[in-house]
Amino acid sequence: MDVKIEESWKEALRQEFTKPYFLQIVTLLKNEKISGNTVYPPGGLIFNAFNTTPFNKVKVVIIGQDPYHGPGQAHGLSFSVPKGIPPPPSLVNIFKELKQDVGMTIPNHGNLTHWAEQGVLLLNASLTVRANEPMSHSKIGWAEFTDAVIAKVSAGKENTVFLLWGKFAQEKQSLVDETRHLVLKAAHPSPFSADKGFFGCRHFSKANAWLAGKGIDPIDWAL
Repeated sequence: MDVKIEESWKEALRQEFTKPYFLQIVTLLKNEKISGNTVYPPGGLIFNAFNTTPFNKVKVVIIGQDPYHGPGQAHGLSFSVPKGIPPPPSLVNIFKELKQDVGMTIPNHGNLTHWAEQGVLLLNASLTVRANEPMSHSKIGWAEFTDAVIAKVSAGKENTVFLLWGKFAQEKQSLVDETRHLVLKAAHPSPFSADKGFFGCRHFSKANAWLAGKGIDPIDWAL
C-alpha cells in the first residue's frame, strides 16, 4: 500500500507496510472514522515525526508512549504541542531540566518542531489515540511498527543517541545496539516521577557532548 510518509522512511520501512499488523492498523483507523470517533492526531500528522526528521538525518531519538488525547494537543511529535496550546506537565519539566542543564530560557510555547528539524526523532510508541481515551490504540499494532522503527535506526545508522525516560521507554533498550549508539536512561519527566532521577540527568548536554565527540553537529535545544 502507498503510505504517505517521507521517502527515506518509506524505503527503510517498506517491508512493514505490507505486514498483516499494519493492514490491521489501517482498517481499524478507517473503522474509527466510520464510527464517528475522533482520533488524534489528525490523519495528515500521524507520520509528522518521520516527515520532519528524515531517516538519514536522525541524530537523537526521544521515545514517548502515547499521543496527547485532548483537543488540539497532538501533532505527531512526542511530548510536543502546537503553539497556542499550553505545554503539558511533562513538557514543563523537560524545559526545567533544559534550563538547569544547558541554560535554555524556558519558552512560551511547547512546539518542539525545531528539534525535529535538526534530527531529533520525537517518536511515540503509539501513533494515534482516540479522543479522551489514553492508551486506547496501544494494542492495535503500533507498538510492532514503532519497535521496527527503533530497530531500523539501530541497524541502519551509527552514533545515534537514544533518550529513554521512564520504564516504558527503557523497555525498548534491547532494540538498540549499544556498540554503535549511546543509550541514556532516566525517570520519566512526569510530575509523578521527575524528582526520582529525571531532574539532574543532564541528558541534553550529555547527548550533545557525545555527538560532538563523534564529529556530529550538536542539537540547538533552544526554542
